[in-house]
Amino acid sequence: QVHLMESGGGLVQPGESLTLSCVHSGATKDVEDSDAIGWFRQAPGKEREGVSAISLRDGLSYYSDSVRGRFTISKDNAKNTVYLQMTALRPEDTAVYLCAAAPAWVQSIGGMDDRRWDDLGSWGQGTQVTVSS
Repeated sequence: QVHLMESGGGLVQPGESLTLSCVHSGATKDVEDSDAIGWFRQAPGKEREGVSAISLRDGLSYYSDSVRGRFTISKDNAKNTVYLQMTALRPEDTAVYLCAAAPAWVQSIGGMDDRRWDDLGSWGQGTQVTVSS
């Protein structure tokens, strides 16, 4: 069982930056069947969106078109933490941001829309990000 906890959310103005942290325990990191950590966001009235993901073994990363070039995902396996650095934030980035852990092959095969993130993954409780002037 993987446990995850997000932090770092808050209220910022458009154009500002924010870095989210996802502390995880129990994830598999250094072996062939390692896990990936994904950042998802859920805005009121909208479907959940997969934002970015990273393999804990080799650091292979993925970004959605809506955040590519503005967000950067990184990992520190020694600290069991995955970061999401968000820059040039926009009001449409407002959402609850959740991190999840799933076998890396789920991301490789099906991407962040793969329902196996829910079927096989573990999820944190989320952290609110609000971008508003």
